[in-house]
Amino acid sequence: MMRIFALLFMVLALSAAPASAQLGLPLPQTPQVPGVGDVVNQASQIGEEVQQPLQNLRRTQVRDLLRAHRRELEADPHGMPIVRSQILAVGVSEAAITAAQARGFEVVRRDAIDAETSMVTLRAPAGMSTRRALRRLRDADPQGVYDFDHLHLESGLGLTVMSFAQSGASNGPRVGLVDSGVNSSVRVAAQRAFVTDQPVAGEHGTMIAGLISSAAPGARIYAADIYGGAPTGGASSALARALGWLASENVAVINVSLVGPRNRVVEAVVARMVVRGFVIVAAVGNDGPAAAPLFPASYEGVVGVTGVDAHDRILVEAGRGAQVDFAALGVQGRARGTSYATPIVAARLAMRLQTPGASAVQNALGAMRAEARDLGARGRDDIYGYGLISAP
Repeated sequence: MMRIFALLFMVLALSAAPASAQLGLPLPQTPQVPGVGDVVNQASQIGEEVQQPLQNLRRTQVRDLLRAHRRELEADPHGMPIVRSQILAVGVSEAAITAAQARGFEVVRRDAIDAETSMVTLRAPAGMSTRRALRRLRDADPQGVYDFDHLHLESGLGLTVMSFAQSGASNGPRVGLVDSGVNSSVRVAAQRAFVTDQPVAGEHGTMIAGLISSAAPGARIYAADIYGGAPTGGASSALARALGWLASENVAVINVSLVGPRNRVVEAVVARMVVRGFVIVAAVGNDGPAAAPLFPASYEGVVGVTGVDAHDRILVEAGRGAQVDFAALGVQGRARGTSYATPIVAARLAMRLQTPGASAVQNALGAMRAEARDLGARGRDDIYGYGLISAP
């Protein structure tokens, strides 16, 4: 029991940082907890006794976010944060949009995700709840794809200041990054904002970019800032537009160290990306081994990544299931989580996949599976996937 209390104290302390980052508040220093490292790694002894507390951490993070930004955000029927009064639509006819406008819906914006896929952002009529607005649109157009504008949160516990060696070369693999903005400590080939006018550097995005550059020296990073320090940062609409931009830049491998609920519009965009031969590498999340699948890691065709410690033991908070494809080191200084394992796999995969292409993707993934060091049960399993991918 003492081990459990020590674990929960550590996780609660670490989880405070991502919540503060999402709210745009200063990040507190993560306290040092003597002996916690040994406790955290005894996952087999702790078992599912920590499952509910781990899930409660995300619920607390979401609750605080909703309370701080009541004007901009609300909860969907499952308690997940969404942009208030906003509905996304993809693959809908112009007639359906015209009919929605006739019922009082406002077209906020239209975005071409690619040559064949467009997304429309709608605002509900005054006085109509977001939930009711979604039902109305789905009932009126059963063939269309409509959903809330869900928010995605960082998939790591705590942050730490790290320095990354900068390679003089810039002819390495192209790697996409969907996260916060990246500061000048990490070289990027291009950076674009999807919430504000200019990218806003964040510690999480900067750290992920640094890990990519370390795992793939000379990597040309294309960073998409979908947070911008805004209350609605991490929204599905921004994520979809960011993916569209990276596809237009012909970036074959895209790192997404974020998690959120299933969203039909994002799922449709991801499916289109996969068909076109792009690879999205995503964190499986830190809600515990028995948690429900998180997204985008659990969408079909996405490469899901879990995290291990320095002794190759699975992180106790890491998600498990069919969505796990590979494992990588998920502890970086005082930061831990599947967020920090994902860029290692993305960088290594990008070194094998220079341009998008369905057959090229299968060849690259096959080579990665052969490279992975098997951990746990023989062959692929729901804890480590195909095994451990190490950074050079």
